Amino acid sequence: MSFERLGLEPGLLRAVRDLGYADPTPIQQQAVPIALQGRDILGCAQTGTGKTAAFVLPALQRIAEHADGEPGPNGKGSQRRRSPAALVVTPTRELAGQIEEVARACAKYEGQRVAAVYGGVGYDPQLSKLRKGVDLLVATPGRLLDLQQRGEADLSGVRVLVLDEADRMLDMGFWPDVRRILRLLPDERQNMLFSATLSRDVLRVAGPTLHDPATVEVAPSATPVEAVTQTIYPVAELQKIDLLIKLLEEEKPSRALVFTRTRHRADRVCRHLKRNRIEGAAIHSDRTQAQRQRALDGFKNGSYRVLVATDIVARGIDVDQISHVINYDLPSQPHDYVHRIGRTARAGASGTAISLLAGEQAEEFRQIERLLEQRLPCKDLEGFSYLQRHLPYPERKTAKPKPRLVYNGSARRRR
Repeated sequence: MSFERLGLEPGLLRAVRDLGYADPTPIQQQAVPIALQGRDILGCAQTGTGKTAAFVLPALQRIAEHADGEPGPNGKGSQRRRSPAALVVTPTRELAGQIEEVARACAKYEGQRVAAVYGGVGYDPQLSKLRKGVDLLVATPGRLLDLQQRGEADLSGVRVLVLDEADRMLDMGFWPDVRRILRLLPDERQNMLFSATLSRDVLRVAGPTLHDPATVEVAPSATPVEAVTQTIYPVAELQKIDLLIKLLEEEKPSRALVFTRTRHRADRVCRHLKRNRIEGAAIHSDRTQAQRQRALDGFKNGSYRVLVATDIVARGIDVDQISHVINYDLPSQPHDYVHRIGRTARAGASGTAISLLAGEQAEEFRQIERLLEQRLPCKDLEGFSYLQRHLPYPERKTAKPKPRLVYNGSARRRR
């Protein structure tokens, strides 16, 4: 199916060609025609499936078709709006910025104004954009409510609402804020909710939000990308950093995304990488927006071969050509394992997912295997001197600990 057959306006088709999109992805094929009809949508799609364009393109066309007032100087969709006609709510700053980038590129021939508002940066540039008028607004929940309470964000004219990454907004505790936003919107509107999983919790919150929705799902929510090679490396907790460095040296990833459990561990891993002359950067919620953007830009342009991230921000990282995903720590929720490894093997490429398994996370490992309904292969790195460690399967023999040098402050001794 071509983009022309989806029913898009010529200006949007021209923008799609400029973006280099050849054919619509499965989620775009399913969602765009339904959204253009004005129906509510419950969509299940992970990052990297073309989901953003699947809701941005029909939202832009819908608000252009129902534009009020006189056209502005740039065309039919450029009226000065005190209230945006389309609102996209997303959980992280990174996602908001990426959606704004895609929406702005899609809107350039139709004349709609696009802006994003999110925390971690100053108010003035965002206020300036809102006061000039916005057609499509991308926002994180907290900053949007803050601006609304200040009288700077009028939501009374929203005709199209998109809730992106609904499961992540639930996990991050944003849903009370989302409900407050919903109360500020007109009752008559089109709603689109997208989630990487259609869990029971997502379906519970979708019920009151959507009206007779069409469900579009491009893949089962718990199925990882088939092109990803998954390997588990059992290792003692205190040897994790040494094994990670050895794996990076052996695997030589072109671009590796490393997940840690906490912000402190992300920083510690990054420090060890730099000591071993491995270019990397950490990205987590304690970093300023400018620091996070520099790390993400460096990862995209190749300045950093490794990006160390926590789950709370990693959902907003949309980077192509990630060759390796490495779970320094396994996630506490098994579905997050699927989200993580789905960052590699995109656009038809193959990818590698490596997980370091310490005994403390044996239960998380069992939950992941139950979710995937398969036993993940375990492996040892040849030449690495393992200490006593937990092995997930009794038939595997524990590697015999070898002596290793330990520095005690004044002398070196073997243990």
